[in-house]
Amino acid sequence: MSIELVLVFIVLGIFVGFMAGLLGIGGGGILVPVLTTIFIHQGFPIDNVVHIALGTSMACIMVTSFSSLRAHHANGAVIWHLVKAMWPAIVAGTFLATFIAAQISSKGLAIFFSVFMAYVASQMFRSKRIQASGRDAGQAELGLVAFGIGAISALVSIGGGSLTVPYLNWRNIDIRKAIGTSAALGFPIAITGTLGYLINGIAAGGSTPQYTLGFVYLPAVLLVTIPSFFTAPIGARLTQSLPVQTLKKIFGVLLLVLSIKMLVSLL
Repeated sequence: MSIELVLVFIVLGIFVGFMAGLLGIGGGGILVPVLTTIFIHQGFPIDNVVHIALGTSMACIMVTSFSSLRAHHANGAVIWHLVKAMWPAIVAGTFLATFIAAQISSKGLAIFFSVFMAYVASQMFRSKRIQASGRDAGQAELGLVAFGIGAISALVSIGGGSLTVPYLNWRNIDIRKAIGTSAALGFPIAITGTLGYLINGIAAGGSTPQYTLGFVYLPAVLLVTIPSFFTAPIGARLTQSLPVQTLKKIFGVLLLVLSIKMLVSLL
């Protein structure tokens, strides 16, 4: 591995960790297209290149989300009874969806990823406040929503923040606590997603790139997660002091550009 590639992974980790803490978004929107581009350049098999990017991203998010979780918990921004109510269904949805992802081609996953990121980017540009629901969520609703969040998160390798935060906000949860609770739910998503992509990558057999375990490329995980562990708390602390709405719009444009670039690389 060249020193230039090492530096790219480190800078990527710094940025992803900071944005995960600041916006409550796990970082997969950045990691998946960037990793896909890098892996194509490295000569990874095109049939599995997006699967490896998804699995590697999930493994990276595992550390980032834990760091972000700690920071938000220290700030009193995690609603733990909601986390306890939602995590079992989130874990089930995430794990099952990794088996679905293993059966989809890289191009199919890239198209689904790009469409979803277009949705995420559109939400970044929303200036209208979400109309809150007038009633509390029941356990059945929380379970169904959590299952869906987990499934989609596995297919696009995100920590669930782009779905969890708007839902909790709609449910009359203060935006700061919605972000913190989303960060807490992102941790079991990342653990389960990583395990699922490990299992499915090993089960797929065939030749895999050096230093790859299942669908997880270990050097990228190491080089991205170390800096992201330290920058995620910084982003979390700055949630109230930086122009988050402006940053969201910039981040939305970046998501669109990277997704389009990934599609072009594969198609």
